Amino acid sequence: MTTQTAPQPLGLATRIVGLIVAIVLTGIGVIFGFIQGVAVQTIILAAIATLAAFMWGWRFVLGQFAGEARPASEGPGELQRVWLQFRWPLLGLGLILLVFLVLSLTIETFFNIWNVISLLILLAIIVLTRTLGQQFQQNKSAFIGIMVLSGLFSVGAMNIDGFASSMNIKSMLLFASFLGIASVGQTLVALLGGLDLSIPFIIGAANVGLLYLMGLGVPPWLAAIIVLVIGAVLGTINGLLSYKLQGQALILTLGMGFAISGGVQILTSIGSAYSGNVFGTVPDWLANFSSMAGTTFGLPFPPVILLWGLIALVLIVGMRVTVYGRYLYALGVNRTSASRVMISEMKYWVLIYAISGFFAAMTGGLLLGWSGGGFIGVGDQYLFLTLAAVVVGGTSLLGGQGGYGFTLIGVLVLQVLSSFLVGIGLSFQAQQFIFGLLILPMVALYARMPHIRTQI
Repeated sequence: MTTQTAPQPLGLATRIVGLIVAIVLTGIGVIFGFIQGVAVQTIILAAIATLAAFMWGWRFVLGQFAGEARPASEGPGELQRVWLQFRWPLLGLGLILLVFLVLSLTIETFFNIWNVISLLILLAIIVLTRTLGQQFQQNKSAFIGIMVLSGLFSVGAMNIDGFASSMNIKSMLLFASFLGIASVGQTLVALLGGLDLSIPFIIGAANVGLLYLMGLGVPPWLAAIIVLVIGAVLGTINGLLSYKLQGQALILTLGMGFAISGGVQILTSIGSAYSGNVFGTVPDWLANFSSMAGTTFGLPFPPVILLWGLIALVLIVGMRVTVYGRYLYALGVNRTSASRVMISEMKYWVLIYAISGFFAAMTGGLLLGWSGGGFIGVGDQYLFLTLAAVVVGGTSLLGGQGGYGFTLIGVLVLQVLSSFLVGIGLSFQAQQFIFGLLILPMVALYARMPHIRTQI
């Protein structure tokens, strides 16, 4: 049984350093207050609040950090121990404060009450993640994801007009549904220790192929079934080939994706001058299913959101309580041990890739209902986003650790972040840059964590 260590008072030298930092920060706030023309009474109250809040945080939060490791001695040695143990969190806090200071000096209207509150929320997330995260070791990535999601939404709601409106929330959930369904296969494949880079190409092929079949006179419901079956067949081929060529799944699925995309463009462009694009009429039921104007049993949200919720529920529960889910985790942890208890690695490998192809084709069909026209490149963005959702959620790319519940959190984090970046006016290229900065440290973080097979 573990015991909780109470926060311990800091030594004299550490308290003096905290007081100096608090005075500096308070002085900066006072200077900015006068520059912005804030009332003197407000400046005084804000200065007192800043000084008191920082000293409280320095004394009790840092005391919690050092609760178990800090000896009772004081003096320079104590500061050195604190710095060596917590230098990265402290450097992170300092970097955030420095960025905020630079932005306040360079952007005239940046220093305002809402941005200050946003800064405090960001700092609170870092502190809570560092302190409370120790209590959630088994699901630490999920806890971090929920904290980041809450912080992003709070900051966006305070700084962007309409961010928390029902229309924007519905929009975020709609696009999160497309990404969430596309990420089903990537999550399951990652649990086995593989990758499926054919997903965006199957999405584009299904998007074009579905409208092409309907244009040939095939009933929409039958065309949808044909596209889903073809997606599963392509996934099965991916699974068979990647299983036979162990260690080559990444290159093989990427090459398969290019072949699928090229083949569909050749087929649909016969007799047409619009290669990669197919024009036609999307059925009303499909448009209602995936568009912002769609309704579900009379309620004002598109059915695709409900579909994603049901898929997520089945996967999260099924992966935890069924024997098939446990076998999948067992294969991801250690294939040799799983094979010795008669778990067929080939059967699961091929089945998971078939499921990935099925859900990729489903995403392509659903995107047709949203866009109203077929385009072979509609899935391009999902090459990066499905991987990002899996990694940000905390599912290990080495296999055997994580699950779709983690991916669901990752999807929501990416979608809220995307909406936030659009809301502050960043271009698509800038958004990709931010996403890259987000995924790199997450990959580094999980790469440094010991794989589950080394812990048993």
